[in-house]
Amino acid sequence: MNFRKSLFIVLVALTFGSCTSSPKDEIDFIEGYWEIKEVKKDNKLIKEYNVNLSVDYFKVNDDLTGFRKKVTPTLNGTFTVTQDQAPFTLKAENDSLNIYYNHNDVITKETVIKATKDELVIVNTQGFRYIYQPYKSINIEE
Repeated sequence: MNFRKSLFIVLVALTFGSCTSSPKDEIDFIEGYWEIKEVKKDNKLIKEYNVNLSVDYFKVNDDLTGFRKKVTPTLNGTFTVTQDQAPFTLKAENDSLNIYYNHNDVITKETVIKATKDELVIVNTQGFRYIYQPYKSINIEE
């Protein structure tokens, strides 16, 4: 193989290799208010949500710890918040971003399938896939 052909192959490999996203790239998109759109299992729709009475709020700290809690939107644009929250740790493992919850020394794991500004997809160990969209408040003009 000549030098030009070898150089071309290396450049192509570097170009395509640099296009793959890392699980760490998704971390920045997890924090925020997310409303569930639907739940699927084995590519079958289990439940579709047209109206949500509660929203999941994810908080991610610099050390990749955080919490998830349910909040209830109010008509004036604020949230009713309870003290209940599920602490977690994010870990990038084997090309996946995993969320580990520790509740009373029982550890559960969920895997982030996709996290962008427009969609969050999480699958649990039972195979339920939760598809979220960013929460958009309802503006009621007086």
